[in-house]
Amino acid sequence: MRVFPDSALARARDTRLLILDVDGVLTDGRIYYLHGGGEAKAFNTQDGAALKMLMTTGVATAIITGRRSDIVERRAKELGITHLFQGAEDKAMAFATLCTQTGLTGQVMAHIGDDIPDLPLFQRVGMCCTVGTAHPEVIARAHYVASAGAGMGAVAEICQLIMTAQNSWSSALERFLR
Repeated sequence: MRVFPDSALARARDTRLLILDVDGVLTDGRIYYLHGGGEAKAFNTQDGAALKMLMTTGVATAIITGRRSDIVERRAKELGITHLFQGAEDKAMAFATLCTQTGLTGQVMAHIGDDIPDLPLFQRVGMCCTVGTAHPEVIARAHYVASAGAGMGAVAEICQLIMTAQNSWSSALERFLR
């Protein structure tokens, strides 16, 4: 079982909504352009399972990403993520819309981001998370840096952190074991 720092557990305790970036968080950050104009991204199945587990505990999820991709829309639908903001050049504006839609304040939200465009959200949420391969400015401002890499289980690690802080990890795991 993972052991998380007390400071991260304290911040994660009140999280009611987890906001995710895509490229460099849910994926390893690479974009494959295919012949004929398509693109490809690889998503980690452990991240997906952990997000589903987190949602069963009552923590909502959202995606705010600067790019637009049918692949992201498909992945969000597969995972049951209903708050999806693509092409969000101004992530703060998308965040304001998310707050209005959910009735939640930033203090009960966590964000996983990896690059400079994520920093406006870091200023607005109660818990800032990132991956070890993130931009140094993002790492410097994060409350928690996942040991797993981008697209390699970092989201699963942070989901487990939130569930551990909220004493829901064991019950969420049990639901999946049935």
